[in-house]
Amino acid sequence: MRELRQRAEAGAAAGGVAGNGLFGNFHDNILATGLTPKKSTIGFLLAWGLFFAILYVMPMPAGLSAAGKATLAVMVWACTIWIFESMPVGISGILIPMLLVMTDAVKPFPRAADGFTTPVVFLCLAAFLFAAIMQAAGLDRRIALALLNWMKAKTVNGVIWAMFAVNLVLSFIIPAANSRAATLLPVINGITNLFGDTEAERNGKKAIVIQTLVYGSMISGMCILTAHLPNLVIVGLFEKQLGLRLTYVDWFILQWPYLGMFVLTQWWVQYYFRTRHVSVAGGFETVQKQYREVPRMSQMEWLILGVFGLVALAWMTQKLVHNVAPHNVALMGLAVLFIPGLLKFKWKELQDRTIWGTLLLLAGALSMSSAISSSGLAKWFADIIHPVAQGHAWWLALLILMIGTHVIRLGMLSNIAAITMLAPILLALAPKLELHPVAFTMLIADTDTFAYILPTQITAAVIAYSSGTFTMTDYAKVGWVSVLIAIAYGILIMAPWYAFLGIPIWDPAAPWPFGKV
Repeated sequence: MRELRQRAEAGAAAGGVAGNGLFGNFHDNILATGLTPKKSTIGFLLAWGLFFAILYVMPMPAGLSAAGKATLAVMVWACTIWIFESMPVGISGILIPMLLVMTDAVKPFPRAADGFTTPVVFLCLAAFLFAAIMQAAGLDRRIALALLNWMKAKTVNGVIWAMFAVNLVLSFIIPAANSRAATLLPVINGITNLFGDTEAERNGKKAIVIQTLVYGSMISGMCILTAHLPNLVIVGLFEKQLGLRLTYVDWFILQWPYLGMFVLTQWWVQYYFRTRHVSVAGGFETVQKQYREVPRMSQMEWLILGVFGLVALAWMTQKLVHNVAPHNVALMGLAVLFIPGLLKFKWKELQDRTIWGTLLLLAGALSMSSAISSSGLAKWFADIIHPVAQGHAWWLALLILMIGTHVIRLGMLSNIAAITMLAPILLALAPKLELHPVAFTMLIADTDTFAYILPTQITAAVIAYSSGTFTMTDYAKVGWVSVLIAIAYGILIMAPWYAFLGIPIWDPAAPWPFGKV
């Protein structure tokens, strides 16, 4: 309360309106929610202004249907709200179907809200509940400390590699990069607080925080289907628009080479911050101390791990042993855990740890993604972008669109928002460029995840920035090269890998090597 009051007083001093009448109350209330009054208010007014301008002022663009124009208005409204953080993301998610119906973009309401009923949303919900259960039991922190203790990290680089292993393990448990970053932040702060204030030690702290909480969280999330929410948006789009199915294992097979990108970013971060020989003074001893203070595993914790292990095993053996869909497997696991007497948590403890807002955002994003495709808006955008990339070799077309994606991402915080907007357009653009729709869409959507220029582009980076160990300038100087690494990695490593698996980007007619719906 004292912190909020101080922020309100600071805002009053800066803006001179807090506490003065109706507008002062609005100002104070926005501050109390943790938002910036000026930014969120401008974004809110701009979003609705653009919404009505597109609907009622903008002439009908050539080649775009009335439904496509209405969908454009909803898309611009949502992206503006997300960029300026003018509303809670969950509220913006549930408003999308209403706006699609009221503007006649999509009807009836069940069709406009079809993103809320897809298997992907139920898989995500189950993953969120598993994460809440593990957090309530303290398993997330136990696993992180156990791995750090086991790897005996004693240098800056050792800590970074140990924490990448932790990130990878937590990717199976915590279904969002920002949640993993938030989970690891206290552990990382505990280690970096032991450093001194020499230039080498300050650089060591910067390297640990950026490489672990940002790069490590995002790269590890690329490989596990449920570890990064844009993965689910893309899989849902492929299933709905192309009738193609990607299982948990299929996704890992496609994406695991991205783990190698961490080696390159680690080399670059180590080189830039010159951390090769920087030791962690007392860091490992602190990890050991924290690990010894963790109580012994309880019977309930073993049960939770056992059930989740069986769920993970069932995900991995789909098509080999059984044909039960991943969302049904996850829901069966929850059904077992909630047998009366197995867990000691009240529902409210789990409810408060479940990120409902992100779930609603995902469902709304899936609904809008579907509307962008069905209304013809994706095709219209594809027709506009087509001349820019037409006539070039596949790798040059890919490079142009990857760079364009990173330019667009400079103003967007939400990775989900960006993929929701881009993926349907990319899917419609691929046939025009005579490129494989899945390989083309995934390669460009994947590079969107590595938006490393500004901390405000990724929620995990915002969490990392809260540690106070690095500046915006530090982040941008190391980040622009990391973005180039990501682009080069996609073209030189991932595109050939997809070709090896049977979906070469340069062959749009290549048969789908995995299952179909």
